[in-house]
Amino acid sequence: MKDEYDFSHAEQGKFYVPASEIELPIYLDADILQHLRRHGEGTDVQTLVNDLLRKDIEIAGRLSD
Repeated sequence: MKDEYDFSHAEQGKFYVPASEIELPIYLDADILQHLRRHGEGTDVQTLVNDLLRKDIEIAGRLSD
């Protein structure tokens, strides 16, 4: 390791990514993934999972009212 480093040409925040833009990886169990692919009718898994979660949120909202 050097005793000194030259940061005179450094760019602050160059690799900063706001937390709201970070995509979290979600790992599905093999049987769930297989079911989604089988019944997805050509739709990608991410869209299917998002649609299912939206429906669950809507149902939960109706039950809590």
